[in-house]
Amino acid sequence: MTNNVTVKELVTIFDLKPHPEGGFFKETFRDSEFIPQKALPSRFKSDRNFSTAIYFLLPEGTKSRLHRIASDEVWHFYLGDSLTIVQISPKGEVEKIVLGQDVKTGQKVQHVVPEGYWFGAYPNSGSRYSFVGCTVAPGFDFADFEMGKRSDLLKQFPKAKEVIELLTD
Repeated sequence: MTNNVTVKELVTIFDLKPHPEGGFFKETFRDSEFIPQKALPSRFKSDRNFSTAIYFLLPEGTKSRLHRIASDEVWHFYLGDSLTIVQISPKGEVEKIVLGQDVKTGQKVQHVVPEGYWFGAYPNSGSRYSFVGCTVAPGFDFADFEMGKRSDLLKQFPKAKEVIELLTD
């Protein structure tokens, strides 16, 4: 992609902060309305906003470590170069999705990670950075966020060893 914006400029322009899973982020939307806990599936322990959205930046050489949340998460490609989202289903099926602008080669500009899937991401070889958005509904809450522990994931999903070792510390 022809793009002269640097990582440093994106961090400054969008006021991005380090994210616990890796990369940088900024919450851009949190719905003011709530879904009562009693109307949500039992995996939610309290009320949730209808939806939330963030900007998410993965510079070259960084990764989004494997984690899971209680809601579906929609990834939207914005700027930069392609990245690969890796997701592991509860049954241990591994899927790699390339998010980017080259739709002629099969890259996606949007992808939904289902709730309960372990997932992470990394910029593809030659990528300076990937700047994406993530929308979560019901809205994101850190109470629903679980960072993957390498030893536990390897026991649960031995066939996913390569991606687990790549996307955990």
